[in-house]
Amino acid sequence: MSTDSSSDQSPSLLRVAFTARCPRCGEGKLYDGYLTVAKSCSVCGLGLAGHDTGDGPAFFIMLPLCIIVAVLALLTDINFRPPMWVHMTLWPLAIIGAVTLTLRPVKAVMIALQYRHRDVEHIDKSGQQ
Repeated sequence: MSTDSSSDQSPSLLRVAFTARCPRCGEGKLYDGYLTVAKSCSVCGLGLAGHDTGDGPAFFIMLPLCIIVAVLALLTDINFRPPMWVHMTLWPLAIIGAVTLTLRPVKAVMIALQYRHRDVEHIDKSGQQ
């Protein structure tokens, strides 16, 4: 657990998610690109390079999204009986749009949770503290 700040001084998870700011100070940029995590916070100097979320954000988005899209596709087919090309066009675009809108905030929340619950800054390359 990080000893640099307590949870009452850290910005809320929602603020970190929707502003993509540093989980410690809430001011510096969290990302250098669309999903590339910055090496460190430009304001407080928090090392962000060790915060690897892996496939977690994609999993937590795709699991409920696939269920929702399957149900919506089924209801659309039952109620409207559109041609197959409508399904083949509509649902991939809906999935791409939903993933594009939600991936950055979910990844930011996972990085903030790592910051609050793991001391990533002080782990060396062998994985030992």
